[in-house]
Amino acid sequence: MTYKVFVDGQEGTTGLQINEYLAKRADVTLLRIASDKRKDLAERKRLINESDVTFLCLPDDAAKESVALVDNPKTCIIDASTAHRVNPDWVFGLPELARDQREKIRSCKRIANPGCHATAFILALKPLVAAGLLPADTQVAANSITGYSGGGKKMIEQYQSPQRIDAPRPYALSLAHKHLPEMAAYTGLTVAPIFQPIVGPFYKGLAVSAYLHPQQLTRRASPADVQKVLADYYAGERFIRVAPVDLEANTDGGFFDVEACNDSNRVDLFVFGNEERMLLVARLDNLGKGASGAAVQAMNVHLGVEESLGLV
Repeated sequence: MTYKVFVDGQEGTTGLQINEYLAKRADVTLLRIASDKRKDLAERKRLINESDVTFLCLPDDAAKESVALVDNPKTCIIDASTAHRVNPDWVFGLPELARDQREKIRSCKRIANPGCHATAFILALKPLVAAGLLPADTQVAANSITGYSGGGKKMIEQYQSPQRIDAPRPYALSLAHKHLPEMAAYTGLTVAPIFQPIVGPFYKGLAVSAYLHPQQLTRRASPADVQKVLADYYAGERFIRVAPVDLEANTDGGFFDVEACNDSNRVDLFVFGNEERMLLVARLDNLGKGASGAAVQAMNVHLGVEESLGLV
């Protein structure tokens, strides 16, 4: 069977990557909008309603506008913006979130694609909350370092200009990052984390680090105990690798490689530290599992085709 797919926002970083994934597939026909009609509501409406799946790679307000254009009940919308991620009428497009998440994605026509930082944070913390090891009312402190491609075309131009930026740049210093609502909602935490991201002088790659103190846990646990909780939760998941607790094997002389998941849809999870203090690290490609790869994976689940089709 061949599926018709439209990318609304095909010129953006996420849209371009989705098109790149899907252009190689024999089971997908890409519906493309002419450059001079990208803001033409009538043409966008026609293509959205002609499609089996439409990806929204747009700012929040434009994504809401596109959703309002849908009148074909068979069209599935996968929204990469933040507009609908905690909307109860939408399904969160993270298949590994829970045992019943894939069925929710299959049966719903409105799927909200997770944010890149949120994906890493949720996958690292959700199993601990679900196991009762981390109380739901814990306020977790975390940071994230990410490649500059996550900032879109304008930021990419800044970093690739002759006056290139060579130093890491912390941001969201008001501690009100737009991913906070989903980070709390889908880990099961009742308190939003203290979260501070950093843009690094590299194109892509992302690692979220969350800090845990033994007093936050409901029982005594070593790094190996925490690693086992993660490994049991994600047993059998193709795209999630829970690394054994081994500082030497998981670093290069003590230094962590943020870019090791690049060009893949994989997430690597690590536990560092000791019984006095621990660090959970989740690594992914911010343009892969953090954006476009996740959207394609959700589409595959929804359509009932092989989940890894077109992904690595």
